[in-house]
Amino acid sequence: MSRLRTRPTRDDTRDKLFEAAARVFEEQGISAASIEAIAAAAGFTRGAFYSNFASKDELIVAMLEDHVEQTIKRNLDLLAKHQDLQDYLEAFRNMDRTRQDPLGRSPLLNMEMILFVARAEKRRPELAKRLRARRQMLTEIVAIISKHEGKNFERPEWVAAILLALEDGFRLHRLIDPETTPPDSFLRALDDLQEAIGETFDVK
Repeated sequence: MSRLRTRPTRDDTRDKLFEAAARVFEEQGISAASIEAIAAAAGFTRGAFYSNFASKDELIVAMLEDHVEQTIKRNLDLLAKHQDLQDYLEAFRNMDRTRQDPLGRSPLLNMEMILFVARAEKRRPELAKRLRARRQMLTEIVAIISKHEGKNFERPEWVAAILLALEDGFRLHRLIDPETTPPDSFLRALDDLQEAIGETFDVK
């Protein structure tokens, strides 16, 4: 059984604000987006917004936290059903993206929001906490799949860190130079790694 846990229930108002904020951020930019615009896009008043979040920054941090929680749940749900490497990869590639959270559907917005929060040094520990949660998730995936494949990594946490750095690096490159960085660059890199060293592990 996984050691990681996610929130058991969903809040409809928060989910609507998350979806609306993602749309407004993509249309207007994170800095330019106002609380009024986000609330209106969700069909709520300013009061409804402030009953859930004290500020736009708090909303952004909550969206990033929710994204990490949902990412962990999706991937560990797949792992529970597919411990064979090829089966896991195939299930991951065929995952229904329309059912993901707004940041799962828009990796570039996710990266933009991370960079936005990282500007404030006092907020960086919150980002670090979520990065560590992602590493723990992938460490578990690497350890379980490698054991199933009859292999043993002495430091699965280091393999997890490498793969996360690869994924985030391609997202940043895609944000900077989309013309030369295809949206599936990370998956292509994993295919190349699999061919080169005979094993790879995949998360989103």
